[in-house]
Amino acid sequence: MRVKILGSAAGGGFPQWNCSCPNCFSIRKGHFSGTARTQTQLVFSCDLDNWALVNASPDLRLQIEASPELWPSNGRRSPIAGVIVTSAEVDQILGLLLLREFHSFQIHATTAIRRILTEDNSLFGVLKRFAGQVHWHDIPIDRAFTTGGTRVEAVPLVDSFPGYVSKTRAAAFDPEESNIGLLLSPESGGGKLAFLPGCGSVPEALIERLESCDVLLFDGTFWSNGEPMHIPGLGRTALQIGHIPISGAGGSLERLATLTRARKIFIHINNTNPMLDEESPEYRTVRDSGWEVAYDGMEIDL
Repeated sequence: MRVKILGSAAGGGFPQWNCSCPNCFSIRKGHFSGTARTQTQLVFSCDLDNWALVNASPDLRLQIEASPELWPSNGRRSPIAGVIVTSAEVDQILGLLLLREFHSFQIHATTAIRRILTEDNSLFGVLKRFAGQVHWHDIPIDRAFTTGGTRVEAVPLVDSFPGYVSKTRAAAFDPEESNIGLLLSPESGGGKLAFLPGCGSVPEALIERLESCDVLLFDGTFWSNGEPMHIPGLGRTALQIGHIPISGAGGSLERLATLTRARKIFIHINNTNPMLDEESPEYRTVRDSGWEVAYDGMEIDL
């Protein structure tokens, strides 16, 4: 199975359109030791012909154009056969609207996410323009399912719905269905990859579950817990937002240090994160700790 990282940044990408933080300012000026990144997006395939997206980012059109394996053939025949949606956050679902152009595909989502998108938001009616355009499949939280030759397991993460979902509506759903990570492995045998881009804590039970993984794509949003406090409009810590910081006591570098089997890669990196600068001490700390930093176009074979 091949997994390709089409995008590796957090919401807004890097540089972010309305930000002039040191990272965004420097990369625009052309004197930054690092690369631009689009918003986090994965795609995977077991046969290199039919591909499944993990979420659908707002940058999806540009990401498809940058990936020849996703280009259409034979008229309008797209190799994108399905999408697995892990939350109802805008950064994960806006790209679905870009797939409305008379193309049939599968969408896998938890029951709660499916109902939020199909019952509460009329915009997603564009995915019902003709009979059979989209086939929805509910993701079970308690057991694996198979799609396109890949075994998929859900990993419940931050138990909160996006702010646009009313409290009354959110209370009607199982909070474990609000935000999930994924464990992906070829049904025919091979390695296992964990995708956990929005993780607010690392309990022992999660560490035990990750010990069997060969590749870990983990939440690299913020370097420190206080980092988002300096971002206008947020005013909360990384943990309060639902992202465990990389550094510090109880940070992901410390909590996941015992995982020695997996290839460990940070993904979903916010534009303010100092480790984006490959000449920074933060980047060196990550690399010296045995971690990698995801970049757009990165490929992983399992």
